[in-house]
Amino acid sequence: MQVNSIKNVPEAERRKYLRVATINKEVAPLFFLYIGKNESSIKFLLSTAISGIIAENYTNAKKLINSENFDEHNIDVIIIDVAYSLDELRDFKLFLKNSCKKYCAIPIIYNDQYLGEPDIFSCADVVDDVINLANWQFDFSDKISFLKKIKEYAKPINERDYRIDVNTNVFKRIFDIAVSAFLLLFALPLFLLIAIAIKIESKGPVFYNAKRAGRGFKIFRFYKFRTMVVNADKHIETLAHLNQYSASKSGPSFFKLNNDPRVTKVGRFLRNTSLDELPQFYNVLRGDMSMVGNRPLPLYEAATLTTNEFVERFIAPAGITGLWQIKKRGKAEMSIEERINLDITYARESNILYDLRIMVNTPAALIQKTSV
Repeated sequence: MQVNSIKNVPEAERRKYLRVATINKEVAPLFFLYIGKNESSIKFLLSTAISGIIAENYTNAKKLINSENFDEHNIDVIIIDVAYSLDELRDFKLFLKNSCKKYCAIPIIYNDQYLGEPDIFSCADVVDDVINLANWQFDFSDKISFLKKIKEYAKPINERDYRIDVNTNVFKRIFDIAVSAFLLLFALPLFLLIAIAIKIESKGPVFYNAKRAGRGFKIFRFYKFRTMVVNADKHIETLAHLNQYSASKSGPSFFKLNNDPRVTKVGRFLRNTSLDELPQFYNVLRGDMSMVGNRPLPLYEAATLTTNEFVERFIAPAGITGLWQIKKRGKAEMSIEERINLDITYARESNILYDLRIMVNTPAALIQKTSV
């Protein structure tokens, strides 16, 4: 690693709190601020064709940011790779906000090796993404560009737009809480009957839960009634040739099967009647999802949509129902492009009246004619 000095920072002070890592490549001229001292993470970053500055902890990072002429560095991403502390994360984000307005637009990535299952969700309002730096298998520059685009789209154009957005989101959230709480209480007897039916047919848990990517690529735990055999996700590769969406070596990728052999008999009934989705009212109550939005994606699907062309679909909240459900749900002939375009259309046009129109048309789309 090449060590250089930052302009106007004394050598003695520099040695106390920072190391400067530079890599001169013409590919992907992105610049990072790395907080931590994990040599394997640093080696990974240096192999991604991006340049950066390294500080060993939050305190040193703050000193670095406050140093004279630091603003000459155009930071594209902040990568935090130190032991987890929600208070420290929030304090650091507040520091960035108070230091300079432009720092609020910089994506923050946290290394998930320090997080347990509960922690990954509690820090979702502080960082923009949580990834495993040791096992990252995709283009890291694309990931940074994607997160920057998300934050760019999320910025209000002016104060008037901001007030409208806040009022819309508040009303939408109140509506989501009221409807999801009522439906959860109303459906409790049905929950019990479905749970008994699932247990009678096959061994395994009643509920299926997995990580999904929602609004702004935020990751959360997603719940459904189990409709497949246990460990069905492990059979994806062997069934790839049956995928209803055409295969793509590059670009967006979705996975859905017609007459999926992993689905149980009870599961097929639950899917065709959409009863398997009932536990997602709990996700709505928690704030992970909304009643109306774009469907949250499995992480392996979401990872293929990290380009400027498709990023808009993640501006909308994750939803139980949405434009895709009322237009194309259950239709095997739907293409990847059609599905993404419907998601982007909703993200651009969504408002309260649009949501109500989708909800009014949802009951007719609940019963599927095909087993997809």
